[in-house]
Amino acid sequence: MKGKVMVGMSGGVDSSVAALLLLEQGYAVVGATFKLFDDHELLDGGESKCCSIDDVNDARFVCDTLGIPHYVLNYKNLFRHQVVDYFADAYLHGRTPNPCIACNRHIKFDAFLNKALSMGFGYIATGHYARITHDSDTGIFSLKKGLDPQKDQSYVLYNQTQYSLAHTLLPLGEYRKSDIRHLAEKNKLVVSHKPDSQDICFIPNGDYATFIEKYTNTNPAPGPFIDTNGNPIGQHSGYYHFTIGQRRGLGVGFGKRKYVVGINPKTNSVTLGDEKDAYCTEIYVTNINYINKEIIPRAIHCSVKLRYSQPEQPALLESTENGDVKLVFPSPQKKVAKGQSAVFYQGDIIIGGGEVN
Repeated sequence: MKGKVMVGMSGGVDSSVAALLLLEQGYAVVGATFKLFDDHELLDGGESKCCSIDDVNDARFVCDTLGIPHYVLNYKNLFRHQVVDYFADAYLHGRTPNPCIACNRHIKFDAFLNKALSMGFGYIATGHYARITHDSDTGIFSLKKGLDPQKDQSYVLYNQTQYSLAHTLLPLGEYRKSDIRHLAEKNKLVVSHKPDSQDICFIPNGDYATFIEKYTNTNPAPGPFIDTNGNPIGQHSGYYHFTIGQRRGLGVGFGKRKYVVGINPKTNSVTLGDEKDAYCTEIYVTNINYINKEIIPRAIHCSVKLRYSQPEQPALLESTENGDVKLVFPSPQKKVAKGQSAVFYQGDIIIGGGEVN
């Protein structure tokens, strides 16, 4: 037996096949599904798209098929504090958060990891498409992109540390999604044709602005649209209905395309500009995490991913005196909302990342 591993099982096909693969590799496997959010009023009477009752049952059925134990872990309070509170607070401060990254950081690779280790497991595992390698000479762990470029999820894992990587298994990193579906079908897993979840799990209808209003008991206050010179050019329905780069759903016609290029919660104003105003060549990043903290670059050429679905872009990474990062791009990039993540790569290795500021 290679060791004991607790697999985070969402009830989807990826995490289910992760458990299957680890069993085949000789690990002693246990499945664990998280209870995260079940406020039915905020969910408009529906269910969370992650770890709902159906998801828990699907994970349990898979564990029964594989002949392994299944646990349900309650992280509702922690999830509300570290993910939902953070999500709502960010929007109210004019930022655009990434709740999946927050969940990975605080729930899956902190609370879940510590729980598994305290129970005598040597590892946790998830269904993320990314790879972990270990250099036996230096003792350094590296996080790498998944081999399937269409499914690579390394972007949402940049907060990993040497400690977490040492106790984490990512068995899907060497596979393509089509292979995973095939393995699920071949092994008669009930989730083999289950569709992937695309929405924020605690906002199944996608209406994040209404969710924030209910969650924080606030009402949107109309305010001015202003141009890049500060002149009023219209009225909006509430600043947190908008994000940087947005050009659709402004609620007002201007005769030509306008883009959101600034959000100021203090003045309740939203700045609109032309397409040229929606681009920049420099971005500042804060709350930096380097996966190998022994090597913190002063200035390096690397590639940067500014959005999950965006191709990487070449950039010069310069460390500032306060530990933040300045990214300089040789060609203009679409502006990224404050609070979003910038992730740094060298080849297929993730150096680290942080929050756009």
